[in-house]
Amino acid sequence: MAKKKLAVQSGKIGLIADTHGLMRPEALAALKGSEIIIHAGDIGKAEVIEALKTVAPVIAIRGNNDRDSWAKQIPDLLDLEINGARIYVIHNVNEMDSASASGFQAVVSGHSHKPGVITQDDILFINPGSAGPRRFKLPVTVGKLLFVRDTIKARIVNLNV
Repeated sequence: MAKKKLAVQSGKIGLIADTHGLMRPEALAALKGSEIIIHAGDIGKAEVIEALKTVAPVIAIRGNNDRDSWAKQIPDLLDLEINGARIYVIHNVNEMDSASASGFQAVVSGHSHKPGVITQDDILFINPGSAGPRRFKLPVTVGKLLFVRDTIKARIVNLNV
């Protein structure tokens, strides 16, 4: 698992997942103001990362569909430390056992295309949903993390497309 230690001034982190090669201008607009963007997998094309980099530096993991040569250098899992808080990034949260989350304040995932924010056992779980092609009748969304003093808050942003 790749480990990274980062610091953000504003405390604003953008979250995106399951773009599947589609970079919507609405998603880019919603992520503006982020100091860092975390892509939780199923990127689809290298061009998606390049487009996101026009907004903020990008940290990404591979999803189950990211198997082409451009994705080989992208890790499957991330252990991030941001402003002292540990964030675990995994594409499919169902592949994680409860021991894996130990010591983390938040878990960011994708895969299901279902946006959600829940707290379980004092760990914040956030799935920003899918910003790519619409799946079923699920909304098209991104997410945001906000670091405020010793707490992490999360919210889902519906792109209304």
